[in-house]
Amino acid sequence: MPTIIADTDDLLVIDKPTGLIVHSDGRTKEPALADWILEKYPTLASVGEPWISPQGETIPLPGIVHRLDRSTSGVMLIAKTPEMYAYLKHEFKERRVEKMYLAYVHGQMEKEDGRIVAEIMRSSEAPRRWYARPCEETDKRAAITDWKLLERLEGASYLEVRPCTGRTHQIRVHLSSIGHPIIGDTTYGGQLALGFSRPALHAASVTLTLPSGEKQIFNAPLPPDFPKDGSMGLLDA
Repeated sequence: MPTIIADTDDLLVIDKPTGLIVHSDGRTKEPALADWILEKYPTLASVGEPWISPQGETIPLPGIVHRLDRSTSGVMLIAKTPEMYAYLKHEFKERRVEKMYLAYVHGQMEKEDGRIVAEIMRSSEAPRRWYARPCEETDKRAAITDWKLLERLEGASYLEVRPCTGRTHQIRVHLSSIGHPIIGDTTYGGQLALGFSRPALHAASVTLTLPSGEKQIFNAPLPPDFPKDGSMGLLDA
């Protein structure tokens, strides 16, 4: 279950563990972050907007303004009031919420940093997956991901990744599109390696300005499958 990072009158910040879905997909029944929120904070049932599944089922999203993939661990913001929900949605839309991820990818990056600009599209043929189509940064459909090299490893790289937009599977698709899929992300060309049994992607921090004008940075500690004392320690394991 999640770990609480911060809890105020209008904002809940949690560290979502890998393997936990954010909400039901309307097809399967399993524990979800939304269920945990409703159990611990029942008043949040009236905060936010529900999702209507393809099967027509109404899925509650109590205070949830952004999401992480099931396999991705890390920081999530949960609004506890309608006012905070509206504020956070606007801040995300205006790209004023800064998200920083850590990732292990296949191959050694040649440059120290870079920017990926490509639209995120969905294939029309099965299996239907997302893919990247290069475009201009001025294109209104452009997805933008900045990355910085933290360490070169043997056959791999450790990156800091900052998505400037928030498309589905954006980081995973973008890194795969430049030939450096995330380790463990078998959906987009990655292989299980370095002890990872899931995509090696962690939402490490979220930075935002609160309605009061105060700037806050919320950090999630590295999950158990990320090395605590440097990436080389994991390589040697």
